[in-house]
Amino acid sequence: MVTKPDQLMERMFEAGAHFGVSRSRRHPSAKQLIFGSKNGVEILDLEKTGTHLATAKEFVKTLSRTGKKILFVGTKNEARNIASAAASSIEMPYVVNRWLGGTLSNFPQIKKRILHMEDLIDKRISGELEKYTKKERLLISREIETLEKHFAGLAPMKELPGALFVIDAKKEHIAVEEATKMRIPVVSLSSSDCDFSKIAFPIPGNDASRSSITFFVNEIVQAWKDGKVITE
Repeated sequence: MVTKPDQLMERMFEAGAHFGVSRSRRHPSAKQLIFGSKNGVEILDLEKTGTHLATAKEFVKTLSRTGKKILFVGTKNEARNIASAAASSIEMPYVVNRWLGGTLSNFPQIKKRILHMEDLIDKRISGELEKYTKKERLLISREIETLEKHFAGLAPMKELPGALFVIDAKKEHIAVEEATKMRIPVVSLSSSDCDFSKIAFPIPGNDASRSSITFFVNEIVQAWKDGKVITE
C-alpha cells in the first residue's frame, strides 16, 4: 500500500520524529534539515525527512532484490530490543551490544568466532559436552554465554553485508567509520547532532525516542519485505 505524503508526515509527527537536539549540539551538516525550534529544541523538517526516507527505502529494496544482507546496528538502550527484533523478523544480522572493532575489516576472524560458537552450541545440544567434568562444562557454558552476547546476532551474516542500517550515527561512529573504509554503504536514522556528510543514505529524525526509532526501523523492514515481494 502506498502512503500519501501527508499521511506519512502525520505518522512521523505522531512518532515524535521531528524532535532534534538543542542548537548548541547541532552538527553543521544538519543545518539545512532544520525547520525551526521550540523550547530550546530544534525541529527537523519532516518534509525533507520523508524525501530522505524514500531514497533510503528504495536502496533497501535493491539490496533485498539482490539477496544482500543489511546489518542492523543499535547499541543504545532505546534501540537494542527494537533493532534485534526487527532484524530477526527478516533474518538479518544485528549488533545491539558493543560494536567490536574489526567486525567488518577483519570479518574472517569474526566468522571463525561465530563458527566456534555454533559448534559449542551444537555439541551442548547433542550431549557431546557430557564427557567433560562439571567444572569444564561450567567453563564452556560461560564461554558460550560470552560468545552469544557478542556474536549471536551476527550468525546470519555469512559474508560482508551489502549495507549497515545504523540507529544514531554519532553513537555508532566506529561502525560508520569501519563501513566507510570497507566501502559498505550506511543507512542511518540520525538526529541533528550527527555528521550527515559521512552517511550514504541518511534519514534525519529523532534517534532517541523508542516511538521514533520503532517507526523508522519498521519502515526499513517493510522496504526489505517489499523488495522480496518484487523478486518472487
